[in-house]
Formats: sequence, C-alpha cells, structure tokens
Amino acid sequence: MQLVDRVRLGLAVGVAKTVTEIVKSLRLGAASVLPGEISRRLHTRLLPLLFEQVKYGVILIVGTNGKTTTSLLLKTILEKQGYRVAHNSSGANLINGLITALLNNTDLTGKLTADYAILEVDENILPLLLKDCQPKYILGLNLFRDQLDRYGEVDTISQRWQKAISPLSKDTVIILNADDPTLSYLGQNLPQKVLFFGLNEPELYLESIPHAVDSIYCPSCGQLLDYQGVYLSHLGDYHCSNCGFNKSKTAVDSREWQQILIGVYNKYNTLAAGLLAQEIGIKTEAIFNTIKNFKAAFGRAEELNIDGKHIRILLSKNPVGMNETIRAVNEIKKTGKSSVTLLVLNDRIPDGTDVSWIWDVDTEELVKLGGTLIVSGDRVYDMALRLEYSREEINSNRNLELIIKEDLSSAITTALEHTLTEETLHILPTYSAMLEVREILVGRKIL
Repeated sequence: MQLVDRVRLGLAVGVAKTVTEIVKSLRLGAASVLPGEISRRLHTRLLPLLFEQVKYGVILIVGTNGKTTTSLLLKTILEKQGYRVAHNSSGANLINGLITALLNNTDLTGKLTADYAILEVDENILPLLLKDCQPKYILGLNLFRDQLDRYGEVDTISQRWQKAISPLSKDTVIILNADDPTLSYLGQNLPQKVLFFGLNEPELYLESIPHAVDSIYCPSCGQLLDYQGVYLSHLGDYHCSNCGFNKSKTAVDSREWQQILIGVYNKYNTLAAGLLAQEIGIKTEAIFNTIKNFKAAFGRAEELNIDGKHIRILLSKNPVGMNETIRAVNEIKKTGKSSVTLLVLNDRIPDGTDVSWIWDVDTEELVKLGGTLIVSGDRVYDMALRLEYSREEINSNRNLELIIKEDLSSAITTALEHTLTEETLHILPTYSAMLEVREILVGRKIL
C-alpha cells in the first residue's frame, strides 16, 4: 500500500471511529451505518482494502430469508474453534453497514485483525459489492419475493448474481440451496467450485404447493416443473420433464444433521452453516456440538421469559417467512401448548412500504386452529381485515377470538394476560415491529 493510501486509510478509520463514539455516547443509535458512509467518502476503495486484510477470507451470506440466523450460527461455530470473526451483527447489510462492521475490527491505522469476516449482504447489492471485492465464500440461501417495491422478481436478481459471480476467482467457493430451482440452476452454470445443500426428507413435504410460491417454472426452458413435493414455497424436490433440468446433488444428508431451532426454514439455515463450516475444515462433531447449544438471533425464533410467561418471537416479513412461522406455530398449537398469537404489521422502510404481500400469506391455516389472535402495528387494520377474510373463507366454527390493539404496548400486555403460564406466546412481527417488540419486552433497543 502506498504512503498516500495509508494516510487516507488512517484518516478514514480515525474519523469513522470518532463518529462511532459520538453516536453511541449521545445514544443516537448503534452507529452501524453512518461511520461507513463517512469513511467511504474519505477513501473510495476502503471496502476492498478491508477485504484484503481478512486473514483467511470473507464469507458473504445472501438470500431473502435466513441470513441473520445462518451467519450467527456460522460465526458461533468458527469462534468455538478459536477463530477471530468480524460480523455485521446489527444486520446493516448494505455497503455502508459492511464497511462499518469491518472498521469495528481495525486499529486506528486501519489494520484489521480477523481470521474470517462473515457479512450478511442484501441480495440486491451483491453485484455492486463484487465489482471490486473478492470473497472467499459466497453462501446463497434462497430467493423469494421480498419488498417488490424495491427489488422485483427473483429471476432478475438471479441473472444479476450470475453475471457478477462468474468473473470471480476460481478460488471462490459457492454454496447454494439445491431445493431452490433458481439457485440450483445458477450453481450448475458457474465456473467456480459449487457445493449444494438441501433436504431429502419427503415426510416434511407440504400437502400442496402454497399460495405464496415464486419460482415453479424451469429456469432453463421455462416449462412448469414437476414437483415430487415441496418443503416450503417453491423449495422442494423437482425436475423438468421438458429439458431434463434436475435438482442438484446435495453434499450432505439432511437426515444426519441435528436441529435445535423450530421450523423447516431453520433446517435449511443449519445445513447451510454446517456445510460451509465443513468446507472450511471444521469437523462434523464440533459443528454438531455447537448446534446443540445454539441460541437464536434476536427476533429469529428467539425465546424470552417475561413475568413468568414464555415468549417466542418469529420474524415474519414476507409471504414465505410468515407461512413458515404459521406452520411452526400450528405444530405447537396442536400440542395444546400455545393458544395466543400476536401479529404486528408495520410498513416502514425496513419492512417494505407495500403490505399487499399479506394477501399471499395462508392466514387461513392460522385461523383454522382457533385460539386468540391479537393484531397491532402501523397497519393493524390491514392485518385484521386479512384475518377476518380468512375466517369467512374457511367458515370456521372454531373458538377464535380476534383482538385489535392499535397501541403496541397495550397489545403485548393483552397477549401476556391471555397466555397461560404453561403456554408459549408467539409474536409474529415485521422487521421494525420486531425491534419495537423487543424494546418493550426487554427495555433496550437493538439498533
């Protein structure tokens, strides 16, 4: 690095760290984005310079759902083996957030001390990031419709990913979800080493393809795929009878892998993190030992005990995510250990301003089992209307109580009052709503 670059790097890092201290000392937030924005203006090549300093390489985790849980599990596995890991734990997954996370692991001269950097990356900015940054691993979890007001359809994103990944070094290892036809096809057409994970457990198939399904057409020829069964949304076992496109062969057998967190979606997260850890060289036994004791990230199947009541928070920010949380909640409802569910719908920038996606959610499945449903959030009446339509659609005679609470604190209090001591209160919030829920419950902000 030339002297001028070193001076500019030192200036950028120094300013970023000063901004971080000011923001935190004044309690203006977690300083997860602003330091990166300012330092990037002072040194335009700051991010690639930071990437180059990570000892064993940068791991990018991309996809619509599961990034936070997967990255935290992988981070925990690596740290248990003694590795130093940089991670954007705040969830700030745009360029400025990535820079800030890496700067948190540098000294005042800009020297970074990390064996690995695990970075959750917004699916829409991956191509921009790869223009001048070379990761060691890219882990692709899934592609679903999410915030269509921002992103568009999954095939467009996949095409942009392929164009950005293909020119990367052959030393970059790509790990993808074989059960997602779009990602499976992407991996089959990349020049790098590609490993696949997925499920081979037909007993977990859904009874039918759900309403919130995104990509059931062959990514090669456009014909409708033949599904033996689906695990969630369009993820499943499939082939194309027209052109011969098939699901890619998985590198691990999902039946042999343990799981501690609830939900089929967390089986995918566990497999993804475990396979990447294996590729790094960590023994399976060590991986399993970490999975056994793993605690969920905030809001992602996180469990809390408040006033003697057990609470589980399940982030639900798009049709696929909410369908899977409903599926998980219903499994517990059937055991009699849960009868109260709180749904919180916001439409702020982190959530996506278009809430029409709730009409793609199979809320009828939640209504079918009855119990108490409490709704709140900025768009409380949109969610209440959706649930009322569901009740009429299935003509449910079950004992269902629907409670509307505009004020979130009041909604949480009401939900806790209705929850018996031996039961679990499930809270299904969108992203900004999840942060509000946690602040009310535990008395502190996350971001």
